[in-house]
This record gives sequence, structure tokens and C-alpha cells, in this order.
Amino acid sequence: MALLALAMAVVGAHPVWAGLFNPETATLANGLEVVVISDHRAPVVTHMIWYRVGSADDPSGKSGLAHFLEHLMFKGTPSAPGDTFSALVAGRGGTENAFTSLDYTAYFQTVPVQQLDAVMRLEADRMVNLVLREDEVALEREVILEERRSRTDNDPSALLSEQMSATLYLAHPYRIPVIGWEHEMRQLTLDDARAFYERHYEPSNAVLVIAGDVTLAEVLPLAEAHYGTLPARARPPRDRVQEPPQRANRRVEFRDSRVTRASWRRIYIAPSANRGATEHALPLMLLADILGGGSNSRLYRELVVDRELAAETGSYYSVNRLDDSQFGIYAAPNPGSKIADIEVAVAEVVAELLTEGVTEQELERSKRGMRASATYARDNMRGIARIFGITLLTGATNEDIESWPERVSAVTAAEIAAAAHHVLDGYHVTGLLLPELAKAETAR
Repeated sequence: MALLALAMAVVGAHPVWAGLFNPETATLANGLEVVVISDHRAPVVTHMIWYRVGSADDPSGKSGLAHFLEHLMFKGTPSAPGDTFSALVAGRGGTENAFTSLDYTAYFQTVPVQQLDAVMRLEADRMVNLVLREDEVALEREVILEERRSRTDNDPSALLSEQMSATLYLAHPYRIPVIGWEHEMRQLTLDDARAFYERHYEPSNAVLVIAGDVTLAEVLPLAEAHYGTLPARARPPRDRVQEPPQRANRRVEFRDSRVTRASWRRIYIAPSANRGATEHALPLMLLADILGGGSNSRLYRELVVDRELAAETGSYYSVNRLDDSQFGIYAAPNPGSKIADIEVAVAEVVAELLTEGVTEQELERSKRGMRASATYARDNMRGIARIFGITLLTGATNEDIESWPERVSAVTAAEIAAAAHHVLDGYHVTGLLLPELAKAETAR
């Protein structure tokens, strides 16, 4: 009877059909979504709260604000000042962290299952009761500026990637780095952070994912007690400028004295699982693996093994984006090889793939690898929580996750060919990372 009453207190509580992870889900009356993935092999639990806001939702001229607020979320509340939250997690043998991406921000703790109630109480507290002080905001602003210097400004490869993204996306905020542009980061204020917090941090704009030694029946009373009492608000709209059609290829050349080995890369606009020609999303995952996903891939065999032009090469595709994603190819030459030869060789491999398609042997090998990775994922509770958070925050569903192995198995060579033509026949941005020219060469 008590469980029945609890079920009546939430909206839409139901188990998802049995499959890969067998999640159980519920939605609290204030709009907070709850996902529980049970694994009773160890008395440990990962608690993750995901917010539907990322760097692509930063206000114009205030890049880096979502990431800045992520840092400030550790500054405490009236009932848990300072580092009370972090001290509790560490003192009970747990770990915690947070991260900001283009489309979402997440906070997580992995603790003994007996501590779930405590971390849930503290996380719900800072969802609505965060205290922001001018001195702490000024100090944390210096912290994120130093983070940018160490991770981006001191890394020529990261600087090239930043410039290429800003060139690939003509209008969409994916063109702006997650951490922000330095001149805008320096201007972020306490009022900016508070307004962003009050707009985006609330129950209906969040998803709670818990993986480990618990069940939905055990989690729901805690979720109701801590998150369910928070006031409901309308979810803020996500108004983003969308991309115009691509009309031209572009090249970005970055030279730096710190570059010791040149590299070549190319990126294309591609549909995601949520935006554009979404029927190509799964085929593009397989295409990236067949083209450049390891030592059995076409690029590796051709450029590294057969021609001995490259020391490394590969391709990648980001399927989990709310809006238009990207498909990338990269290679670094062997000593004595030329960037121009690398570019020609990659073009030849891509042209052959577009002309002849992929073989059934390549396709089956790639499918086996992806199905195996899904099976292995069951052994990592934090990884499972991330899979659900990222997928749900970028427009997909629990059912999409559960049926993923079957959907991958159903992809055909013809579908991969169609996806390859859709993306690789399109316009692109080519990037060159090169050593700085000698003074005499510069003068010439």
C-alpha cells in the first residue's frame, strides 16, 4: 500500500522494457526525471544530476558562463557552507566531480550505498540554495582563466581545434569553446552567474541518474524527500541559432614554435542523433570505425602500414549532440613524409570508400566491436550513468539505449554508403598544425 501511494505521488513511473541495462524510470511531480540502473555486485552507488544547459546556452558575449557556474556550485549553501559537501564525500571514501559540455552540465558522486541519502540531500540543497559571494566569484574567475591558459593556450593542438570549430560552424554556438573566449571570461560577474543559476538550475530542467546497488523502489522515497520538495518551474526554452547551408571549403593553418610534429585534420558538419538527417546517425558511427577506428581501419592500413606515410591516423563522429554535429579525420606524418602527401592519401582512401562502399566483412567486424563495447559497459557503474545522462540530455530515450545493439546490428552497407555520401561529399574545414617558419623562410 505504501508503494502504491508513492507511485501515485509521481508522474509516469514505469520500468523500461528489459534489455541492455534494464533501467527503471519515474518523473516527480515537479518535473525532475529519475533514472535508476541497478547493479548489486558491490555496495556502491553513483549519483549524477544532469542539467539541460551547456556552453551552447551561454548568453551572447558571456562565453564560458555555464562552465564558470559549474565551478561556483562548489562554494556552498547556508546549511552546507564552504566545502562541507566535498568533505562529506571524501570523508566517507567517495569521489566527486563535475563537467560542462556543449549541451549539458553534470555533477556526480560515487559513494558507499549507505551515503546516498546524504549526497542526495546536499545536491538537492545546492540546486536552489547556492550562495554566491563577490570575493569567491573573483577568485574562481582567475581559476577558470588559468584553466584556459593551461589546457588551451599552452597547447597548439587545442588552439587549432578551437579555431577549426569556430570556422566550421558559421552561426551556431558550437563554434564557441566550452571554456569560453578569454576576453569574455574576464568580464563574467556575480550577477551573470546568479541570473544563469536562477534560470537553468531547477527540477524540471534536470535528470537524476543513479547507478549501483539500489532499486527504483529504494531511490524514490529519497528523491521525493530531497528533490520532490523543491518548487516546480517552467523549463527554460533553449533558443539557439541554427546553421545556414555550407557553401565553401575552408583551410586553417596554425604555426607555433612549440609544434614539434606537424599534423593534418579535416572536419565536416554531420547530422546528430537529434538533428538533421538522423537516419544517418548510427551508420556514421560504424563509418567512423571502419574508416579510422583502429589498426584494422582503412586509413591505418593504407597510410600507416602500406604506404608508411603516417605515424597515426583515424576518424571520429560525435553522435550525441542536440544540434548539428561533426565528423572528423586526422593524421600525423612520419618523419620525412609531407603534409601534402598525407592529404592526397586521405582523399584517395575516402574516394575509394565513396565509390566502392564498405565490405560485409568490415561491417560485421565493426558491429561485433560495438556490441562488445555495450556489453563491457555494464561493468562500469559510473560509465553507465554517463551513458544515460549524455543520451537523455541530447534528445534520445531510455528505449534508444536499450535497443542500441539491435539497431546497430540492423545497419546495412547501403545505409553506410548513403551516410558517407551525405557527409563526406559535403564542404569541410581542413586544419594544418605546423612548426613556426624559420626567420629566413619567413623573409622570403
